[in-house]
Amino acid sequence: MGIRFILLVNKQGQTRLAQYYEYLTIEQRRALEGEIVRRCLARNEQQCSFVEHRNYKIVYRRYASLFFLVGVDNDENELAILEFVHLLVETMDRLFGNVCELDIMFHLEKVHFMLEEMIMNGCIVETSKSNILSPIQLMDKA
Repeated sequence: MGIRFILLVNKQGQTRLAQYYEYLTIEQRRALEGEIVRRCLARNEQQCSFVEHRNYKIVYRRYASLFFLVGVDNDENELAILEFVHLLVETMDRLFGNVCELDIMFHLEKVHFMLEEMIMNGCIVETSKSNILSPIQLMDKA
């Protein structure tokens, strides 16, 4: 399947966006997020951006005050997921200017729509920034 979930978390460990591509109950999600966030935020800059946790491989990257955490299958390519995270940030930058935590909080529906354009059922289906943003820009005009 590939991508299992995407989390955007600030430096204080508060989840700003959570998108899951497999079914987990609310309690399971809360426990998983807490464990992963504590584990990733405790790591320093010199450590690699890949962590194995339970049956997931967590690929994460920090941009300014936000951590982008992606949970994937163990056989997924970590560097490809890092490229995907970078593409996601570049696409958000193109939409919001210089994206920050407040942009995501105040335009959460746009970020979810962007993820829905990029990922379907845990598989990356679109990587063109203009193709991802054109439906969102059409909605803004209406």
